[in-house]
Amino acid sequence: MDIQFTEEQDMLRSSVQRLLRDQYDFDTRRKIEASEQGFSRKQWEAFAELGLLAAPFSEDAGGLGGGALSTMIIMQEFGRHLVLEPFIETVVLAGGLIEQAGTSEQKQGFIPGIIDGSKIWALAWAEKASRFDFANVATRARRNGNDYVLSGQKTMVIAAPWADHLIVSARTSGDDRDGGGVSLFVVDRRAAGVDLRSFKTIDGRRAAEVGLREVHAQLLGREGEGVVALEACRERAIGALCAEAVGAIGELNSATLEYSKIRKQFGTTIGSFQVLQHRMVDMFIAHQEALSLMQHLNLSLAAGDAGLPRLASGAKSKIGYAGKFVADQAVQLHGGMGMTDELNVGHYFKRISSINIQFGDPAFHLLRYAQLDAAA
Repeated sequence: MDIQFTEEQDMLRSSVQRLLRDQYDFDTRRKIEASEQGFSRKQWEAFAELGLLAAPFSEDAGGLGGGALSTMIIMQEFGRHLVLEPFIETVVLAGGLIEQAGTSEQKQGFIPGIIDGSKIWALAWAEKASRFDFANVATRARRNGNDYVLSGQKTMVIAAPWADHLIVSARTSGDDRDGGGVSLFVVDRRAAGVDLRSFKTIDGRRAAEVGLREVHAQLLGREGEGVVALEACRERAIGALCAEAVGAIGELNSATLEYSKIRKQFGTTIGSFQVLQHRMVDMFIAHQEALSLMQHLNLSLAAGDAGLPRLASGAKSKIGYAGKFVADQAVQLHGGMGMTDELNVGHYFKRISSINIQFGDPAFHLLRYAQLDAAA
């Protein structure tokens, strides 16, 4: 599949490429990762000034109306440069949920702060026993006047240490696996009763275990519709993560090809060895297949096609396996250098590994695809 981009989409891609080329090389990224905060507020403001944080939102919500294709373009370039800043967490996940499920007042109150870069958000849905099941929620919410009070634990909340607000899934009715009893809530990250235990993830990001102890929260949208909203959010997240993975895979292929032209063994470059040529051809094919699937998924997201859950699971599984294959080969073909922190190859390997387990690993989505296919 080959998407024919509009003039505006080509301009968006060129603008992102130019910004990252000038301001986000690998050495800069390593300094940001090693900093105490772990992300660059200056870069985040630059993304806002360029309109990247507004690009996916509809014009009615104050955005640029770019939708899933704008997200795809941005995330593919972010994948090439291993961008650390929480675009997926703030714009795609939280922003998408607010636009999808929020009331008019909530959209008007929250989305402008995302677009102008003044507010960072994170989505807290996973729990230690939930695996990838949105309905497996033990965190409880009880009504308290016009608001709600939340108590429970959330795990692996990416970008929570940076966030101003959290969107939290909590149970308003039913047993722990009752999908109809889950609702979404907006929580001030600095509110009384919110306890964060922050840590650095394998790919250099920041995340937290979040404890909620009688925390006052605002219902997002309508009660009992949390799982439905999260399932739609998952398809958007998969589209963005697949685009990021494809960008990273492409960079690994380019780096490996260039290295094979200069690294010598037995008096000749390793790129002249036929067995390694075959391996790099396999890497190229894996990238092209992943690129095609990713574009197909994001076109379908933009069009709102039927069958999105099955397509998203198929893409997440296939691209996940492709990413692991290419990352494994790239590290091996770089030899001992591939494992060093100074070389970008290992960092791409870690990011692809992290992408593979977000919102379901390849094995989970392969099973989900088969189940959805059987039910179709």
